[in-house]
Amino acid sequence: MDKHHHQQLSLAKCSRQQYSEWIFRDVPSDITIEVSGGIFALHKFPLVSRSGRIRKLVADYRDSGISRIELVSLPGGAKSFELAAKFCYRVNFEITSANVAQLCCVSDYLELTEEFSKNNLSSRAEEYLDSIVCKNLEMCVEVLQQCENLLPLADDLKIVSRCIDAIVSKACVEQMALSFSRLEYSSSGRLHMNRQANCDGDWWIEDLSVIRIDLYQRVITAMKCRGVRPESIGASLMNYAQKELTKKSSLWNQSGQSKVDVVAGSNGHERLVVETIVSLLPIEKLAVPICFLFGVLRSAMMLDCTIACRLDLERRIGSQLDIATLDDLLIPSFHHADDTLFDVDTVHRILVNFSQKDDSEDDMEDASVFESDSPNSPSQSALFKVSKLVDNYLAEIAPDANLKLNKFIAIADTFPAHARIIHDGLYRAIDIYLKAHQHLSDSDKRKLCQLIDFQKLSQEAGAHAAQNERLPLQSIVQVLYLEQLRLRNDLFSNPDDDQSWRISNGALSASMSPRDNYASLRRENRELKLELARLRMRLNDLEKDHVCMKRDMEMYGYHKFMGSFSKKIGKLNFFGHNSSRGSSSPSNHSQKMDPKVIERT
Repeated sequence: MDKHHHQQLSLAKCSRQQYSEWIFRDVPSDITIEVSGGIFALHKFPLVSRSGRIRKLVADYRDSGISRIELVSLPGGAKSFELAAKFCYRVNFEITSANVAQLCCVSDYLELTEEFSKNNLSSRAEEYLDSIVCKNLEMCVEVLQQCENLLPLADDLKIVSRCIDAIVSKACVEQMALSFSRLEYSSSGRLHMNRQANCDGDWWIEDLSVIRIDLYQRVITAMKCRGVRPESIGASLMNYAQKELTKKSSLWNQSGQSKVDVVAGSNGHERLVVETIVSLLPIEKLAVPICFLFGVLRSAMMLDCTIACRLDLERRIGSQLDIATLDDLLIPSFHHADDTLFDVDTVHRILVNFSQKDDSEDDMEDASVFESDSPNSPSQSALFKVSKLVDNYLAEIAPDANLKLNKFIAIADTFPAHARIIHDGLYRAIDIYLKAHQHLSDSDKRKLCQLIDFQKLSQEAGAHAAQNERLPLQSIVQVLYLEQLRLRNDLFSNPDDDQSWRISNGALSASMSPRDNYASLRRENRELKLELARLRMRLNDLEKDHVCMKRDMEMYGYHKFMGSFSKKIGKLNFFGHNSSRGSSSPSNHSQKMDPKVIERT
């Protein structure tokens, strides 16, 4: 057959049961080749001259006279073999990124190598892969998509690894170029990085979202090893998750509080996606928003992912819980119809993770802690933020009729006493719980109210608690006693001492750091105790004097009582005068008064 005739060859396709049959027009066929999904009637000479595998099979069947050959597990099936046959019969077709992976695999399977023919299919496909595909990121992604159905041969031929290396190199080059573009000179002439500039160098994020999860995992792992920014990796993970997870609006709807049914057919794929994304999360904080972590956690719980996956998410969330919101914590309770509306156990584990993170810095009894040179300690600030968040969370879940007392107490009692400067939020949550659970016994109410430090209630909260009939009697008495002490302290304290007034009302001074405030509160507590002891002594003296005055009036009559009363007044010495001065003594003055005047009065 001459060259011109070869250019006119084409394949005619006709259906035949479950297979498709390809016959070359105007070419006598002396061999039939069956592959997965197709039957080809061909002339054996062009195949034998280029394919080492076909040559061996034809030689084996020559003596038996068999003209039918079956190619088992040919990569790519009938479509790949059609391309290989076209090449052997010199039918023109174009090598592209959509078929180069198939050509590399089928040429390896059929042994279309230089050993059997010069410029064979294997060398041409390899050349196109190295010189064209690996220099273009979009083409690499397309080849990886083709490799999904060609594994493990595509992996053995290093098609996958070469494409991944090319993608990662492209991403690193883009990142480096972006970093250089963000360099600028300051007013002092120093070169620095402008972190305010837009980050437009991560255009590859959208391209990677079409790759299958196992290949995507390999790409992201390679990027992490090559030093791609954690923020870029986090953005890619978020984009991939949003595209791959079905019902994402239901899985991640923070306001939706109803239980969601999962489609059973897609559970396996979605579960694999969630677990893989969690394993690829960067270790750096804030690489992904905390709302995304909560969304993935909801998905993991809904899809029943592994315990290790969920615990890893809870640990990551706990490490940055101070930037979470109330909506983030409101995780619906899945799979249990008779359980609480929200998953309290998961939130409790997250809170424990957060509190354990601060254990090394939370020994507030150590004096060295108060003498730290960082008055605005991030851990203390985070602790105050989370404690306020927990109080709001408790108020939100308190009306749930299925919420057990021990779970409510476990959430409220997660943090140490110094975590709350003001107990108004905790008191409000407990009041809501008592209102929604009126069947609680007195002992349970007392156990619940033991969480409240009534000394840390504001004046308004204290006034409300004093009249709150839902509280146990002991708590009401305690509130009334503390209110009396507060009024007495306001009466006898210096009105110019503004800081003392603020502390007595349970408010935190804005001009002091949290640690200094805690130390100041302890000192003020000791001073208040001393002042209360002095007041008790004065009251005891007054009570004794009152008893003596009554006894004097009854036993000695009016004149003797007046003398005794003046002596007592001199003894109390309210104004600081010296009782030794006879001229100013009330008792001496009364002795010099005329008896008639006394009678008239």
